[in-house]
Amino acid sequence: MPRVPAHFAECAIGMLQGGMRTADVARAINCNARTVRRLRQHYRETGQTADCLRSGRPRVTTPAQDRYIRTSYLRDRYRMATITARVTPGTHNPSINAQTVHNRLREVGLRACRPVVRQVLTRHHRQQRRLWAQTHRRWTRQDWQKVLFTDVLWFCLTRGDGRICVYCQRNERYTEACTLERNQFGGGVSVMVWGVVSQDHWTELVVIAGNLNAVHYKEDILLPHVVPFLQAHPEMTLQHDNATSHTVRSVCDFLQGRNVSVLPWPAKSLDLNPIVYVWDLFDRRVRATAIPPRNVRELAGALGNISQQELANLVQSMRRRCTAVLNAAGGHTRYRLLLLI
Repeated sequence: MPRVPAHFAECAIGMLQGGMRTADVARAINCNARTVRRLRQHYRETGQTADCLRSGRPRVTTPAQDRYIRTSYLRDRYRMATITARVTPGTHNPSINAQTVHNRLREVGLRACRPVVRQVLTRHHRQQRRLWAQTHRRWTRQDWQKVLFTDVLWFCLTRGDGRICVYCQRNERYTEACTLERNQFGGGVSVMVWGVVSQDHWTELVVIAGNLNAVHYKEDILLPHVVPFLQAHPEMTLQHDNATSHTVRSVCDFLQGRNVSVLPWPAKSLDLNPIVYVWDLFDRRVRATAIPPRNVRELAGALGNISQQELANLVQSMRRRCTAVLNAAGGHTRYRLLLLI
């Protein structure tokens, strides 16, 4: 029997029970008279107007094949669906294809998505991260308030951040409206900036000319910005990563000679530094401007500022970050990580 909407079927039964002719009912609900007669016969036999359950399309995989597909992707998350469809055991049903594999994975909650990009962590890196988290997880909020978190970032308007999408119709992918122009080897308006944050302090961004080597780091950042600030706040501790410009002997001797306390930091641990969130916030803010900056000065001025409450929330997240590292056995955490520098 052809499918009839539920409300039309109920209206048809009501009209028939009211004494209307079959042809009049069919004309009223805009269907064939034979459909109305079958609907009346179905109502007499079952007492309802809903259709009976239908078998639908037969399932092309067996329960054993479903378990094989699920287990294969739990072991190898990067496995191609076409390969799985070809090597799935059971040749009695050759109709298994990539779409069938996607359907079975979707039934168990596995969906294809872009992988999250993270830095390469060796066994030594994981061990050092775990030991650092064990040492600092019991630090109180007052302890983290005394840390100056620093980092550098290269802002470039022509850099692709992976968040740009274009919506196009069929055969429009290579049209001018759907094409994004970008220099292959960089270019455009760009600037390297250095910043420092703590729960109670936020300094202005320092624009760095050229590359940040040990000489520039000592003469352009430490001497005019970091040392005067730490002399005014002797209880504060400096945090910087293990970049070569930060760990060379000349810089270490410079900091030691001025009694600057440096927080030990594990290698490849950008996800532990709360200032990375500030960089991402500024990066989104620059890209959201109505008029893109045309030079370095406008680009540096468009970075804006961050509220004190946001800074406090970031610094207070350090204990949670340490716990996340311990739960991951020194591996990657869910905290934002930008590979922009």
